[in-house]
Amino acid sequence: MTSELINPRGQLPRVSPRPPADELPEPGLDPVFALHRGGKMEVAGTVPLRDADDLSLAYTPGVARVCEAIAERPELVDDYTWKSGTVAVVTDGSAVLGLGDIGPEASLPVMEGKAILFKQFGGVDAVPVALDCREVDELVETVARLAPSFGGINLEDISAPRCFEIERRLQERLDIPVFHDDQHGTAVVTLAALRNAVRLTGRDLAALRVVISGAGAAGVAIARILLGAGVDDVVVCDRRGVVSRDREDLTAIKRELAETTNPNGRTGSLADALAGADVFVGVSGGTVPESAVATMAPGAFVFAMANPNPEVHPEVAARHAAVVATGRSDFPNQINNVLAFPGIFAGALQVRATRITEGMKLAAAEALAAVVADELSPERVIPSPFDERVAPAVAAAVADAARAEGVARL
Repeated sequence: MTSELINPRGQLPRVSPRPPADELPEPGLDPVFALHRGGKMEVAGTVPLRDADDLSLAYTPGVARVCEAIAERPELVDDYTWKSGTVAVVTDGSAVLGLGDIGPEASLPVMEGKAILFKQFGGVDAVPVALDCREVDELVETVARLAPSFGGINLEDISAPRCFEIERRLQERLDIPVFHDDQHGTAVVTLAALRNAVRLTGRDLAALRVVISGAGAAGVAIARILLGAGVDDVVVCDRRGVVSRDREDLTAIKRELAETTNPNGRTGSLADALAGADVFVGVSGGTVPESAVATMAPGAFVFAMANPNPEVHPEVAARHAAVVATGRSDFPNQINNVLAFPGIFAGALQVRATRITEGMKLAAAEALAAVVADELSPERVIPSPFDERVAPAVAAAVADAARAEGVARL
């Protein structure tokens, strides 16, 4: 074997070269397709392969000694492989962005994007894993069998209510963090923005009356984290109106919501719930009429996070609200999950946590809010995703919380 063949990147072309531009949709016209051509990521080694000596250390015969050591002491896998710093980004393609059920292959551009966000913003290696299976039992079993290769599992774009059971069962089975970002990432950033909106306006978080539109993955997680943060009055609405104890059409998850939220027994439509409310959180899509927003309490907060079309247009919301946030990058106060998940996983992996607890999520939200706590304005209650202070602050808070809660192994 010549040294040329074992040199790292740059000596040989990729096995799957980028296809010619004229074979792509709208050749030469669409910069999105140009950027995605050939994929957005690749695997690169971290050690040199310059000659036979390097090869004998990185592979056989040297690698056998490391394998034998791990076989004798399994915990060494975290020190001598990539496991402790690598996350699997797992989906079945059933609820991708706003596109819905588009399948595993079509989900791959999003999963690749998620993986490079992990690396860029958190220094965490991540691998897209798109699975061609839909049954809960099959998904749980497949991910559990893949888990030995990874230090954490990030579930992504899996439809509700299946996502709740999949996350719960995987976390019960595995001793590494399992985190459904569509739920918890959204919830952490929402709570951080709400904390700063309260700081800015001199209000009391516990005294807020919050209305959440959407009882899917994000809506359920936001309700839970707000309750955990001390908000007493949270009302969740689905397509049929307020989720309340007297409804007979509730799923098991919505039944749990009905038992833990809506302390005053409100009923009726979303518009009914908004009358006098302090906070609107939209994670459902659709449109909320301005007339309903106008009935909210003075100095209200409107977080209309449907993307690309917010439930309330920011210009409309600003006529009635003290603070407005959306899920879009072209308006102030973007509620973007990238503010949460890279730092959360970086902190959890740093201490080799066995799970991500509610306390770790609350710590992440407080740390995220604190990044801009001295720079607040109605247009700045949450940092920019490109603020380099974000991931280190979140990671440190999560690591400390993991140690305090006894789920850290370092």
